[in-house]
Amino acid sequence: MEKIVIEGGNRLNGTIQVGGAKNSAVALIPAAILADSPVTIEQLPDISDVRNLCELLKEIGGKVTFENNTMVIDPREMIPMPLPNGRVKKLRASYYLMGAMLGRFKKAVVGLPGGCNLGPRPIDQHIKGFEALGAKVTNEQGAIYLQADELRGARIYLDVVSVGATINIMLAAVLAKGRTIIENAAKEPEIIDVATLLSGMGAKIKGAGTDVIRIDGVESLHGCRHCIIPDRIEAGTYMILAAACGERVLIDNVIPPHVESLTAKLREMGVKVHTYDDQIEIVRDGTPLKKADIKTLVYPGFPTDLQPPLTVLLTQAHGASLVTETIFDHRFKYVDELRRMGAEIKVEGRSAIVEGPTRLQAAKVNATDLRAGAALVVAGAVANGITEITGVEHIDRGYSGLVDKLRGIGMKIWREKTETEEETTAVGR
Repeated sequence: MEKIVIEGGNRLNGTIQVGGAKNSAVALIPAAILADSPVTIEQLPDISDVRNLCELLKEIGGKVTFENNTMVIDPREMIPMPLPNGRVKKLRASYYLMGAMLGRFKKAVVGLPGGCNLGPRPIDQHIKGFEALGAKVTNEQGAIYLQADELRGARIYLDVVSVGATINIMLAAVLAKGRTIIENAAKEPEIIDVATLLSGMGAKIKGAGTDVIRIDGVESLHGCRHCIIPDRIEAGTYMILAAACGERVLIDNVIPPHVESLTAKLREMGVKVHTYDDQIEIVRDGTPLKKADIKTLVYPGFPTDLQPPLTVLLTQAHGASLVTETIFDHRFKYVDELRRMGAEIKVEGRSAIVEGPTRLQAAKVNATDLRAGAALVVAGAVANGITEITGVEHIDRGYSGLVDKLRGIGMKIWREKTETEEETTAVGR
């Protein structure tokens, strides 16, 4: 096991590159199961979730290569082998395998989602969609069993806006007979990205990015070449980091409209944000940060995934800020770690009051999930002293080459083996 070590208090300058979108990648890779010839996906982030999916596709008979951020998936010899355990349990978005395998094979057995522990990730809307298309769905010993004689198009209204359910129903419906209409669909950019890949494979999809998506089923899908969109959450994390301790930082490979809610909030706090075609520049000139209130919402509202790092930034702002989380029950688990660094944050249910400005002090902290890890990296950069972050495996799920990228803009950050591992190695000698 490793830990990330950060010497805080250094000003950041330079250009930092954003990789491909994690939340697209975890759906695009399973989507390749639906094709009858090889699919090539370019600019994929080299993260553990992507590598785990790569191995899962190999387990069911796929031929997969992943080099230089490009994955080639040959799905022709895949079989509907059950995936109840193993790597599936490490993935919070493992459920996309359900829709893809159901769409192609008309059956699937997939373990329930793993990944970050942010409270239950209900898949009732996914199941509702699968059943509407004609599948029988059962939950047995922690795995979902899906079976259908055939899939037929249906009108499906999602009771809650769900990115996962929207994509999963799309995956299952593209090869179904007739028309499927998804109402109250999620609108995230990642949904448009998946629809673009499926359309390149020959699917007939209209309305992706709106609240009504129409899918006309086709007989078969073929392989294609697709370039993934930039990761708006990674871009947002670097924007927040630059606002916290940067002077002039240019974030490269970003689609500015995808982070508009964050851009507006940073400007409200007094940060200078300049947007270009595919770049965003953050400039800090010593102007004190102002407090701001945040409420997480589905896209295009403020993303829950950026709430933890932005809360760290709010500890540096003047006044009391209110943060309201509407998406995940357990998103505030990271706050205890920030308190150990001197943050003044009071959590009441789904809201947190952040008092600032506070001079954070370095500490030994633990990342309990992916975005908590991002928050602790921002906190470590701001804090006085040397911060040690364990739970690095969570950070590796979503940020490719994080340490090298941050060193490139002047952060003093490195990875070390944890003491337990060092002691074990020494004993082994």
